[in-house]
Amino acid sequence: MSSYLVSDISTILGKVVIRDDAVIRNILIDSRNINSPADSVFFALTGKNHNGHDYIGELYDKGVRTFVVSGKANYEIKYPEATFILVSDTLQALQSLAANHRKKFRIPVVAVTGSNGKTIVKEWLYHTLALSGNIVRSPRSYNSQVGVPLSLWLMQEDNDLAVFEAGISKPGEMEKLAEMIRPDTGIFTNIGEAHQENFSDPGQKITEKLHLFRSCRTIIYCSDHELIHQTIQKNPQLKNATLFTWSVKKRASLRITGISRQPGFTTISGRYSGSDYTITIPFNDNASVENAIHVWAYLLQSGRFNKQTASQMKSLPPVAMRLALKKGINRCTLINDSYNSDINSLAIALDTLNMQKQHQRRTVILSDLFQTGMKEEVLYKKIAALLKEKKVTRFIGIGPALSRNKKLFDLPSAFYESTESLLSVVLSLFLQDEAILIKGSRQFEFEKISAALEEKKHNTRLEINLNALVSNLNYYRSLISDDTMMMVMVKALSYGSGSYEIANVLQFQRVDYLGAAIADEGAELRNAGITLPIMVMNPDPGSFDMIIRNRLEPEIYGFTSLRLFEQAVIRNQEAIYPVHLKIDSGMHRLGFLEEEAEKLCSYLKNNRNIIVKSVFSHLAATDEPLHDKFSVRQINAFVKTARRIADALGYPVIRHILNSSGIERFPEAQFEMVRLGIGIYGFSPSNQKKLRNVHSLKSTILQVKLVRANETVGYGRAGKAKKDTLIGIVPVGYADGLDRRLGRGKGKFLINDKMAPIIGNICMDMSMVDLTGIDAHEGDEVVIFGDKYPMTEMAKQMNTIPYEILTGISHRVKRVYYHE
Repeated sequence: MSSYLVSDISTILGKVVIRDDAVIRNILIDSRNINSPADSVFFALTGKNHNGHDYIGELYDKGVRTFVVSGKANYEIKYPEATFILVSDTLQALQSLAANHRKKFRIPVVAVTGSNGKTIVKEWLYHTLALSGNIVRSPRSYNSQVGVPLSLWLMQEDNDLAVFEAGISKPGEMEKLAEMIRPDTGIFTNIGEAHQENFSDPGQKITEKLHLFRSCRTIIYCSDHELIHQTIQKNPQLKNATLFTWSVKKRASLRITGISRQPGFTTISGRYSGSDYTITIPFNDNASVENAIHVWAYLLQSGRFNKQTASQMKSLPPVAMRLALKKGINRCTLINDSYNSDINSLAIALDTLNMQKQHQRRTVILSDLFQTGMKEEVLYKKIAALLKEKKVTRFIGIGPALSRNKKLFDLPSAFYESTESLLSVVLSLFLQDEAILIKGSRQFEFEKISAALEEKKHNTRLEINLNALVSNLNYYRSLISDDTMMMVMVKALSYGSGSYEIANVLQFQRVDYLGAAIADEGAELRNAGITLPIMVMNPDPGSFDMIIRNRLEPEIYGFTSLRLFEQAVIRNQEAIYPVHLKIDSGMHRLGFLEEEAEKLCSYLKNNRNIIVKSVFSHLAATDEPLHDKFSVRQINAFVKTARRIADALGYPVIRHILNSSGIERFPEAQFEMVRLGIGIYGFSPSNQKKLRNVHSLKSTILQVKLVRANETVGYGRAGKAKKDTLIGIVPVGYADGLDRRLGRGKGKFLINDKMAPIIGNICMDMSMVDLTGIDAHEGDEVVIFGDKYPMTEMAKQMNTIPYEILTGISHRVKRVYYHE
């Protein structure tokens, strides 16, 4: 892990008012992502839509004590315990610190640039070489003026190789990146139209990108890209570099002699230095073939191509490019792509469209493309040719530019001036049994098109009252002290309530943490824009990489999970990562036992990759006064073990043990944080009257009919009419989460303020109710549970708890959210 004294950083950067010459290990640029405030320095970056200086107070309150700032604002008076390093430009300061750090290392450094494929080539280089050394690489797509310095900060003494990607959007940027990275090997992937509007022509953009390679001893590229080839050949900065070229058309350092595609894989043959070689990759598309050859060329040039790396190429992983697939109306598949808005990314998306073998027909909905640097007619002529090449069967163009150039598209097509124009007729276009690629620039709001074409759910719906949810949250907040943090559990689809919809409300209400059960739940929240810290309560070791990618924080409950997560942290090139230690204080589910504390403390003290964010435990029976003595025993055992761990670590950790009923009944055990679960959703064994109902499950009567006396109703003839009986058929069944135990008269629905008992067995998709004495008609509303007929009544009928009912409501039931 990188570490500097504050005085060292100030010497590198500029004037400083030092309060404490602390050790700095982490760089912060985002007030929402803080792992270890005490040993972090915050760079107050400024931009068009943000100013990091606005968050200094928030960060100070969270424990950050070292700041790099620009401009004088009497910070040292406002925040007397903090150190402020004053610079003229905080971004330049960040880059200077990174450049200084980079100079400390003498390991080989590979830099990857180009218009497309940078992240994939970088990730595949790491994949092929990971077994043969300790490699540091850019996290995700950290290739910008900010991302590169953060990547360089990850370099450590035990690294054998570094691989960084670098991207630019305008002239002058690459020189700054080159000064920081100082690579000795460069890989140029390709050139495209991205950001072309900021360059006079593609040649200027190539020249600007080549500044990255001015320190390189070797440059790798495909000489079939003629403009790249000629520009490199003529560049005087690169005259001392060895050019390692590859080509499928002509003589090159690596001459590709064959590309053979089979279902699921491609075999590539080549001749290098007088010998023939072959690799196999698990992809068929052209972009993947090109990216893989760049990786292969590096392996050959550096002498690293061998049986091991060749084997690794057979298992190259797919690298996510922000492309979402969803079920659409009329058995369609929707592909929603907003990663790039240029013609090259369109080609990649079209490859994905062609992979949808479940459909014969392929439709593309595309908006005008901006910032391509191409003339309209040239751009859309290329797009038309690409659509034809990829065998698109129908094209829908949106925007004035596409409408002006509609004559260029020689396939069944329709054009609309705006998204609203399409939406007004979209359901009349007879889209069915086809794969649909939706790709549009953000200003066209294509999410409206996606919403219109998504598969709709049936008439049974779960209504969620968000005002009631907030009211319940505030009730529990009133029970804790001002300095006690609140974690709210959103696991199991927020107890059946919804995922990001509930998390958005909680984020707005400024809760401190969210709790998810598994990594997929947390990742879904991250994808929906939730930035709150998220703890994963039951992480599977196979999900550790996903946890790190999505900045989730795992529960660690045993030595096996601790070791495996440490390996994942190292594998993902994270300097340090927060975890939460689970203590088994008596529930005997997951958690470290008290007798394992000494071994655990010893392990953690010698670990440089993990920081303990919190220590917690789970109470078994706080909702039952009968077991209060046991609850107190659990709390005391937890306090003892938590103190032991904190003392061994030498830094403060958050402690939490109280659940919803514990918050109400054991206020002395609030510690630094509490965990609110079922209580926020309206259920309490001790103070139910203080809470508001949040959920209402409703449906409608599909049909009303008369059943004659002695006739039977439903499967197994389990329902029998003792007299002529009017019944209603309601489209809700056990596939919706309605338990079959409620059948045969045990359960009831509320219809027009009267209770209607269920007749016979509950079916998969329907239930039948007795309408005797009820003025009911087809289309009338049916309340399965709600304000007037609470879920707790249904739970009593089933001899269960509300948790089971809520979490059992299936995904096909539409969630509708209300907020006054």
